[in-house]
Amino acid sequence: MEKVKKIAARPKLRLVKSRHSPGFAVGAVDVVAAPENKPLFTPDAVAYEEDTFLVLSAPLEVREPQKPLSRLATEVREMEPEIPGTVLAKGKSPVRLLAVVHDLNQEPSWQEEWITSALEGIFREVERRKLSSLALPFLGTRHGSLEKERFLWLLRSVLERIVPRSLKRVCLMLPPGTDPKMLGELNASRRGKKESDPQNTRKARGHLRVR
Repeated sequence: MEKVKKIAARPKLRLVKSRHSPGFAVGAVDVVAAPENKPLFTPDAVAYEEDTFLVLSAPLEVREPQKPLSRLATEVREMEPEIPGTVLAKGKSPVRLLAVVHDLNQEPSWQEEWITSALEGIFREVERRKLSSLALPFLGTRHGSLEKERFLWLLRSVLERIVPRSLKRVCLMLPPGTDPKMLGELNASRRGKKESDPQNTRKARGHLRVR
């Protein structure tokens, strides 16, 4: 195993030139950005920012309950929270990957370690299913206060460690008001000063549950 680690080359970061959107690449994976309602391609999997009780990605519209209220109340009382940092895979075409990066009972509700762990879980599940494309939100930025630039740094670091083989394209879903040019800053930061990892040598590992 040690020999494999020494032989494997660290993927290089390169800019992706596109008429549609700026981006960058890590190894064989091209990362581009587009408005969240206008993806550049139809992905094989879509990731969602989620909390331990799976509230954040739940439908907003009010529907008539399909079960008796007494049964629903019992299910709510017996519900066990998901573990922060885990990923739940649901459905197919596209696969829905629920990234649990928030615990709404805590303040703040997110931690970088959870986001890193969830990113690792997402990419491992994509590789397990041999999927080639992924739509990914800026985890921890919409329902948390993580800086978008910091999320990009975490994303790049995870891609460099895992080195996906089947995954070829990642479309970052830009929330309203996000400047797409921020992706170019990754290349500048790569050539300039190195950003330190607050987790230091401790590396989170992604956990996965499939439903």
